[in-house]
Amino acid sequence: MASPISISNSNSLNILDFAVNKGHGVKGLAELGLKTLPSEYIQPPQERIDTSIKHAHLNSIPLIDMSKCEDPEVAEAICNAAQKWGFFQIVNHGVPMHVLKDVKDATHGFFGLPAEEKLKYSKERSVTNNARYGTSFTPEAKKALEWKDYLGLFFVSDEEAASLWPPICRNQALEYIKSSEMVVKKLLEILMNGLNVKEIDEIKESMLMGSKRINLNYYPKCPNPELTVGVGRHSDVSTLTILFQDDIGGLYVRNTETMKWIHVRPISGSLVINVGDALQIMSNGKYKSVEHRVSANGSHNRISIPIFVNPKASDVIGPLPEVLQSGDKPVYKHVLYSDYVKHFFRKAHDGKATIEFAKA
Repeated sequence: MASPISISNSNSLNILDFAVNKGHGVKGLAELGLKTLPSEYIQPPQERIDTSIKHAHLNSIPLIDMSKCEDPEVAEAICNAAQKWGFFQIVNHGVPMHVLKDVKDATHGFFGLPAEEKLKYSKERSVTNNARYGTSFTPEAKKALEWKDYLGLFFVSDEEAASLWPPICRNQALEYIKSSEMVVKKLLEILMNGLNVKEIDEIKESMLMGSKRINLNYYPKCPNPELTVGVGRHSDVSTLTILFQDDIGGLYVRNTETMKWIHVRPISGSLVINVGDALQIMSNGKYKSVEHRVSANGSHNRISIPIFVNPKASDVIGPLPEVLQSGDKPVYKHVLYSDYVKHFFRKAHDGKATIEFAKA
């Protein structure tokens, strides 16, 4: 490991080249022993996160026990959470604890690989678009970079994953995706019932959960964490996102009523569920995708592992007919899902701005 250096005397270090092009990521920067945060990562004051708010607001997103998911009160709690919060945590969800531990360990394993091994999965070198290693979010579009490295894995088939995903984490990532399928289906069944959709036929199933992507996210220990973010303000473009986070914490959700940021306290063995833009569009705004972001941490390395449950790229999404039966006017137009996703990824994180792309 290199000896500790300070940005003030390391002008020869090209941060973007080192972190992005050479594949070291922010993990590599952290391991240089930097004493101060590189200027490329310093966020504007309005985007920084006051982590003291995790103590200031003791209320948090709803916690729901899925062991009683056939109980009408549980279904009502899920629908209410999707409407009011856009986020909730679930326990007794049926995903085995050993599966969560294995995918957590595999995430640490991948990011512990040498830079040249991780770089094989970079945008420029990966043999497939469905396995992508990177750092920050669209670095070419960012005014300030985010303190995060990630591996994105888009699921096509077991066969493709076996041949193209990194061997150190592919089996564990696949097992997590498969183990979560039952609870995803149950949640979507409940949420659709809340929209008077009584049957999820083949067409609706494709729109709701036709594709899946898993991200392995790594947030290294950061100098000056108060000056940057792990992830900036955004809402997901998914139908639902299922997140497993370790016990470090750092996820913040904006309460749509108070507009205050709420820290999502990690609960051992739980999964965090959030509504994505696609479900907000299909529900005509009844279910809310909400802004969330992630803080940097000055004392711990942190991982989080979301599964994004999405429409297929070729699906055209818009308000479901059942939602408009009562005479409500459509808030959103019909859009090709791949166009919506491209719009999201071609710009920096900008809160809820992406949803405007689908406004009627």
